[in-house]
Amino acid sequence: MYVSSFSHQFLLQGRVTEEPYWDAFRSNVETLLCQYIQKSGTSNARTTPGGLLWLNPWINLQYISTASFLLTVYSDFLSTARGGPRSLMCPAGQVQPSELLSFARSQVDYILGTNPKAVSYMVGYGSSYPWHVHHRGASIVSVKKDPTPVGCEDGLKIWFDNTGPDPNVIDGGVVGGPDENDAFGDNRSLMAQSQPAIYTTAPLVGVLAKLATMK
Repeated sequence: MYVSSFSHQFLLQGRVTEEPYWDAFRSNVETLLCQYIQKSGTSNARTTPGGLLWLNPWINLQYISTASFLLTVYSDFLSTARGGPRSLMCPAGQVQPSELLSFARSQVDYILGTNPKAVSYMVGYGSSYPWHVHHRGASIVSVKKDPTPVGCEDGLKIWFDNTGPDPNVIDGGVVGGPDENDAFGDNRSLMAQSQPAIYTTAPLVGVLAKLATMK
């Protein structure tokens, strides 16, 4: 179902008049949120032993950062609802807005290092993070250090397969993350785990902005 950015804004402002349409839209969103926070009975979303949502084996953290952003936005939506704050009604019980935000925080904490591997999946953050990122700019030496031209095949043969750490640290890049058992291989060839992407980092920025405003 396509919903424009204006429609999203009207929904959050309580200016929508087509109740049946929006009731269905809201129901779909809330069903998804209940699955994320493990309050949907038998249809809960899977989690790793360490508590990370497990939604897809291919760059799983892109889905987790987006899910965390949705949880954060909906927490604000419920907290500022017309008529006063309201809770989310899930099959397994009532959920307060603060619980949605708390779960989103738990996912961000996991990404930033509170996990069984004690690894930050955001490159450059903390004392331990991926050093063999599946990223051409990170894995090939800077022209400032070595101006020798690097051909396409050279980038693969000379640098991609190099076992040394990345010569360039792409601060802020969030990689694909661990597997369903919290295992992570810091290896450029493991694209699903070591590849960073803008669409993984972008939603996380919104969640971090919200958390930064809290005491």
